[in-house]
Amino acid sequence: MTAIVIAVASSERHSFSKQTRPSIRLLAGLGVEGDAHCGATVQHRSHARRDPARPNLRQVHLVQSELFEALAARGFAIDPGGMGENITTRGIDLLSLPQGTELTVGAQVVIQLTGLRSPCAQLDAYRPGLMAAVLDHDPDGRLIHKAGVMGVVVNGGTLAVGDAIRVRLPAEPYHGLEPL
Repeated sequence: MTAIVIAVASSERHSFSKQTRPSIRLLAGLGVEGDAHCGATVQHRSHARRDPARPNLRQVHLVQSELFEALAARGFAIDPGGMGENITTRGIDLLSLPQGTELTVGAQVVIQLTGLRSPCAQLDAYRPGLMAAVLDHDPDGRLIHKAGVMGVVVNGGTLAVGDAIRVRLPAEPYHGLEPL
Protein backbone atom coordinates (compact mmCIF):
# COMPACT_ATOMS: atom_id res chain seq x y z
CA MET A 1 0.00 0.00 0.00
CA THR A 2 1.25 3.47 -0.83
CA ALA A 3 1.39 5.86 2.10
CA ILE A 4 -0.90 8.84 1.56
CA VAL A 5 -2.37 11.91 3.22
CA ILE A 6 -6.04 11.34 4.03
CA ALA A 7 -6.70 14.69 5.76
CA VAL A 8 -5.03 18.01 6.51
CA ALA A 9 -6.06 20.45 9.24
CA SER A 10 -5.10 23.68 10.95
CA SER A 11 -6.35 26.13 13.55
CA GLU A 12 -5.33 29.72 14.10
CA ARG A 13 -6.37 29.36 17.76
CA HIS A 14 -4.74 27.25 20.46
CA SER A 15 -7.73 24.91 20.44
CA PHE A 16 -7.41 21.17 20.96
CA SER A 17 -8.93 20.04 17.66
CA LYS A 18 -8.12 21.48 14.25
CA GLN A 19 -10.46 22.09 11.31
CA THR A 20 -9.94 19.90 8.25
CA ARG A 21 -9.26 21.78 5.04
CA PRO A 22 -8.86 20.96 1.34
CA SER A 23 -5.16 21.86 1.60
CA ILE A 24 -2.60 23.47 3.90
CA ARG A 25 0.58 25.37 3.14
CA LEU A 26 3.76 24.47 5.02
CA LEU A 27 6.50 27.06 5.52
CA ALA A 28 10.13 25.93 5.85
CA GLY A 29 11.42 26.33 9.39
CA LEU A 30 8.03 27.52 10.68
CA GLY A 31 5.21 24.99 10.23
CA VAL A 32 1.66 25.22 8.90
CA GLU A 33 0.77 28.68 7.64
CA GLY A 34 -1.96 30.24 9.79
CA ASP A 35 -1.76 27.53 12.47
CA ALA A 36 -1.34 28.54 16.12
CA HIS A 37 1.78 26.35 16.37
CA CYS A 38 3.54 28.00 13.41
CA GLY A 39 6.82 29.67 14.36
CA ALA A 40 10.58 29.23 14.58
CA THR A 41 10.43 29.15 18.39
CA VAL A 42 8.19 26.98 20.54
CA GLN A 43 4.49 27.89 20.23
CA HIS A 44 2.97 25.26 22.52
CA ARG A 45 1.69 27.37 25.41
CA SER A 46 3.04 25.34 28.33
CA HIS A 47 6.44 24.90 26.66
CA ALA A 48 6.61 28.61 25.75
CA ARG A 49 6.02 29.59 29.39
CA ARG A 50 9.08 27.57 30.42
CA ASP A 51 11.44 28.63 27.61
CA PRO A 52 10.02 30.91 24.89
CA ALA A 53 13.34 31.00 22.97
CA ARG A 54 13.52 27.22 22.55
CA PRO A 55 13.43 26.04 18.90
CA ASN A 56 10.03 24.82 17.73
CA LEU A 57 10.42 21.07 17.20
CA ARG A 58 6.61 20.69 17.12
CA GLN A 59 5.85 22.62 13.92
CA VAL A 60 3.75 19.82 12.39
CA HIS A 61 1.73 17.07 14.12
CA LEU A 62 1.05 13.85 12.20
CA VAL A 63 -1.23 10.95 13.20
CA GLN A 64 -1.77 7.70 11.34
CA SER A 65 -5.42 6.98 10.63
CA GLU A 66 -4.85 3.38 11.71
CA LEU A 67 -4.78 4.74 15.29
CA PHE A 68 -8.31 6.11 14.82
CA GLU A 69 -9.45 2.68 13.64
CA ALA A 70 -7.91 1.00 16.71
CA LEU A 71 -9.51 3.62 18.97
CA ALA A 72 -12.89 3.14 17.27
CA ALA A 73 -12.71 -0.56 18.18
CA ARG A 74 -12.39 0.59 21.81
CA GLY A 75 -15.39 2.94 21.54
CA PHE A 76 -13.66 6.23 20.69
CA ALA A 77 -14.99 8.05 17.62
CA ILE A 78 -12.19 10.32 16.40
CA ASP A 79 -12.33 12.32 13.18
CA PRO A 80 -9.24 13.66 11.36
CA GLY A 81 -8.03 16.83 13.06
CA GLY A 82 -9.81 15.78 16.25
CA MET A 83 -6.60 15.11 18.19
CA GLY A 84 -5.03 18.34 16.98
CA GLU A 85 -3.01 16.86 14.15
CA ASN A 86 -2.19 18.78 11.00
CA ILE A 87 -1.73 15.73 8.80
CA THR A 88 -3.58 12.42 8.99
CA THR A 89 -1.86 9.60 7.12
CA ARG A 90 -2.68 6.08 5.93
CA GLY A 91 -0.29 3.25 5.11
CA ILE A 92 2.73 4.31 7.17
CA ASP A 93 3.67 3.33 10.72
CA LEU A 94 4.80 6.76 11.87
CA LEU A 95 5.54 5.60 15.41
CA SER A 96 8.17 3.09 14.28
CA LEU A 97 10.25 5.60 12.31
CA PRO A 98 13.53 6.85 13.79
CA GLN A 99 14.31 10.42 14.76
CA GLY A 100 15.50 12.41 11.75
CA THR A 101 13.40 10.49 9.22
CA GLU A 102 12.37 12.74 6.35
CA LEU A 103 8.92 12.43 4.85
CA THR A 104 8.55 13.84 1.36
CA VAL A 105 4.87 14.62 0.94
CA GLY A 106 3.43 15.47 -2.43
CA ALA A 107 5.78 17.04 -4.93
CA GLN A 108 8.03 19.09 -2.66
CA VAL A 109 7.17 19.23 1.05
CA VAL A 110 9.77 17.66 3.33
CA ILE A 111 9.05 17.12 7.03
CA GLN A 112 11.76 15.85 9.37
CA LEU A 113 10.49 13.86 12.36
CA THR A 114 11.66 15.22 15.71
CA GLY A 115 9.75 13.24 18.33
CA LEU A 116 6.57 11.72 19.67
CA ARG A 117 3.58 13.74 20.72
CA SER A 118 3.44 13.71 24.48
CA PRO A 119 -0.20 13.03 25.41
CA CYS A 120 -1.80 15.48 27.82
CA ALA A 121 -4.95 15.78 29.91
CA GLN A 122 -6.68 17.63 27.06
CA LEU A 123 -7.20 14.21 25.45
CA ASP A 124 -9.50 13.25 28.33
CA ALA A 125 -11.36 16.55 28.05
CA TYR A 126 -11.95 15.74 24.37
CA ARG A 127 -12.98 12.10 24.98
CA PRO A 128 -12.95 10.73 28.57
CA GLY A 129 -10.43 7.89 28.83
CA LEU A 130 -8.63 8.79 25.59
CA MET A 131 -5.30 9.57 27.26
CA ALA A 132 -5.03 6.06 28.68
CA ALA A 133 -6.09 4.63 25.31
CA VAL A 134 -3.14 6.28 23.51
CA LEU A 135 -0.61 5.02 26.05
CA ASP A 136 0.63 1.45 26.36
CA HIS A 137 3.60 -0.49 27.72
CA ASP A 138 6.09 -2.67 25.87
CA PRO A 139 7.10 -6.10 27.23
CA ASP A 140 9.87 -4.43 29.30
CA GLY A 141 7.38 -2.05 30.92
CA ARG A 142 8.48 1.05 29.01
CA LEU A 143 5.74 3.52 28.16
CA ILE A 144 4.61 3.65 24.51
CA HIS A 145 3.14 6.92 23.21
CA LYS A 146 0.66 6.41 20.34
CA ALA A 147 -0.73 9.96 19.94
CA GLY A 148 1.29 10.77 16.82
CA VAL A 149 4.62 12.26 15.86
CA MET A 150 5.98 15.79 15.58
CA GLY A 151 8.21 17.28 12.94
CA VAL A 152 9.77 20.38 11.46
CA VAL A 153 9.34 21.66 7.91
CA VAL A 154 12.56 21.34 5.91
CA ASN A 155 11.03 22.28 2.55
CA GLY A 156 7.70 24.05 2.28
CA GLY A 157 4.81 23.81 -0.13
CA THR A 158 1.13 22.94 -0.32
CA LEU A 159 -0.31 19.61 0.87
CA ALA A 160 -3.68 18.13 0.02
CA VAL A 161 -5.67 14.97 0.56
CA GLY A 162 -4.35 12.14 -1.61
CA ASP A 163 -0.73 13.34 -1.69
CA ALA A 164 1.76 10.46 -1.60
CA ILE A 165 4.26 10.14 1.26
CA ARG A 166 7.79 8.84 0.69
CA VAL A 167 10.13 7.92 3.55
CA ARG A 168 13.87 8.64 3.72
CA LEU A 169 15.53 7.15 6.78
CA PRO A 170 18.46 8.96 8.42
CA ALA A 171 21.96 7.52 8.54
CA GLU A 172 22.46 4.70 11.01
CA PRO A 173 22.62 4.21 13.91
CA TYR A 174 18.92 4.97 14.31
CA HIS A 175 17.54 6.65 17.42
CA GLY A 176 13.93 6.07 18.34
CA LEU A 177 11.53 8.96 18.64
CA GLU A 178 11.21 10.33 22.18
CA PRO A 179 8.30 12.33 23.64
CA LEU A 180 8.49 16.11 23.07
